[in-house]
Amino acid sequence: MNHRRRKKLSDRLFGAIAVGDAARVRAVLRAGADAEGADREGTTPLYEAAVNGRAEIARVLLTAGAAPDAESGGPGAEGTPLCAAACWAHVETVRVLLTHGADPSLREDGGTGWSPLEWALHGSHAETAALLGSAGARRGRGGQAV
Repeated sequence: MNHRRRKKLSDRLFGAIAVGDAARVRAVLRAGADAEGADREGTTPLYEAAVNGRAEIARVLLTAGAAPDAESGGPGAEGTPLCAAACWAHVETVRVLLTHGADPSLREDGGTGWSPLEWALHGSHAETAALLGSAGARRGRGGQAV
């Protein structure tokens, strides 16, 4: 597939994610869009779905092969999908990511940043924190998440 076609499919994929159209996401993926392909700024489709609480779209992308723990690198969109969903208390999206193997204790920024549980606790998102805790995220000394 040539560069122009890949870019066009990527644009269509991100457009469908932006408006929350899971059927259109499926169609663009069937047409050859890369479920893991970052946009020109480095944002991954799964991160975009997670940060916006698009649980069904996250499920579609994960089923199509998106890695649940792949970090996004776009400006203002850096980090893991699970951290993004936990930060904004998108509980159903957190549940989808965990079901598809996202690591509940994985710190973003190559292991030096916050964990999903830290994001949930920082935002006072009790339900999200409880879900992460039940998935194996733990608290360390002084109540800090590990």
